[in-house]
Amino acid sequence: MSGIARLEAVLAELGNVVVAFSGGADSAFLAAVAQRVLGPERTLCATAVSPSLAAGDEAHCRALAAEWGLRWQVVATSEMEDPLYVANGADRCARCKVALMEALAPIAAARSATVVLGVNTDDLGDYRPGQAAAAAAGARFPLVEAGLSKDDVRALSKQLGLRTWDRPAGACLASRLPYGTPVTVPTLRKVEAAESGLRALGLRELRVRHHGALARIEVAEEELDALWSRRGEVVAAVRAAGYEFVSLDLEGFRSGSLNRLLARSTPA
Repeated sequence: MSGIARLEAVLAELGNVVVAFSGGADSAFLAAVAQRVLGPERTLCATAVSPSLAAGDEAHCRALAAEWGLRWQVVATSEMEDPLYVANGADRCARCKVALMEALAPIAAARSATVVLGVNTDDLGDYRPGQAAAAAAGARFPLVEAGLSKDDVRALSKQLGLRTWDRPAGACLASRLPYGTPVTVPTLRKVEAAESGLRALGLRELRVRHHGALARIEVAEEELDALWSRRGEVVAAVRAAGYEFVSLDLEGFRSGSLNRLLARSTPA
């Protein structure tokens, strides 16, 4: 059985789903296949909106939903009201997923549906406490159950003609803050403005890691030369967002790179 056939079988067994829809390659692929298998009446896509979501991401989700004919709604989440989330400890992602499931579970219950997340098998190899929290609250991960990796998702998305097939990996804005740095709305907006300024220069896969007055930029290895050649514009864009110092991480973009510090602080 092919990977997409396995996914279709998992979704058919679930029967009715609420897709946590971020508009990234994974959740978009999951939503598209779910709608194909279950139909629009049994596939609801919900985008969680809070200060940790970049404004452009909500607009992207809205546009995708209209383009693909998805049943879609915005759901406000309240993680910023959780002191443990704001404190930004090692369990921040778990607190975020608790808030997400608190928002989605009643919607799913009213529809006799299951909340599904676009987690793929590659996501299982990193420190992701949010996955455990979501699963404990009843969420399912159909891509994992079908054995699909990130590369599988991109390849299958391309085959289906989904324009999200090569969308750069995304994550909430709070992931740019080192653990222990409080999550505040002004800081999130500062990070968002810096990343928006860099994307306006044509950079695609990037993170601006927040270290107080210093911004540490990560970009994909193939974009390092382009960034360096326009470093004056890069510095101007990041300083315009409110940073005093601008640095380039020579290791390039790594999803979850701040987890390295967490690993070093954990006793053997």
